[in-house]
Amino acid sequence: MTAPGRTRFRGAIAGVGTTSGVRVVVGRWSESPYGGFADAMVETAAGRRVLLAPSSEVAEFVASTYSFDEVRVELFSVVAGADAWTVRSESLALVVELGAPTALGRLLRLVPSRLAEAPWWCTVTDPVARLVLRGVRTRGSAGGGRREYYGATGVRRISRATGSFDGLDLGTLAPVDPPPRFGFSSTPRRPAVTDVVTTVVDSSAGP
Repeated sequence: MTAPGRTRFRGAIAGVGTTSGVRVVVGRWSESPYGGFADAMVETAAGRRVLLAPSSEVAEFVASTYSFDEVRVELFSVVAGADAWTVRSESLALVVELGAPTALGRLLRLVPSRLAEAPWWCTVTDPVARLVLRGVRTRGSAGGGRREYYGATGVRRISRATGSFDGLDLGTLAPVDPPPRFGFSSTPRRPAVTDVVTTVVDSSAGP
């Protein structure tokens, strides 16, 4: 059960870089205050940050937590199979093929889930994440005086990506570089899908 003052999202995040310069972060959430949903944050090669959200309610929450130049509310779906994600919306078409778990992903599987998801544990792991994974943080400011914690429980490589954004071809898979500027943390530079529990804590709540 989520404690008062805390909002929790359980799911997975895909971080994708492309040779077009567009970087995409797709969230697929199985549990949240808004039920199950999927969304995406896109940063173009020119640095324009766009949120694609499936409802105005989700858009309002995400836009108050991260920074965007444009917010679009549109039908959004992610079909997640054993070896690929297929992402579809009015603006974005994306297929990512999944590879094996990374070395970090195998290590994370050894950590009990209740520990890995705890905000205090995310505070402990933050200095390590910053040292090992450039641009990655496991805790930080979520705007409006709130704090956000990322509890990762697994990581799989992305081996291939194809698609388009606003009708323009994305090219092929590339590092997520430069890191997208949506919030205090980026996804790993090497494209991957990370299983994660995200906890947003209001300033009035405890640590």
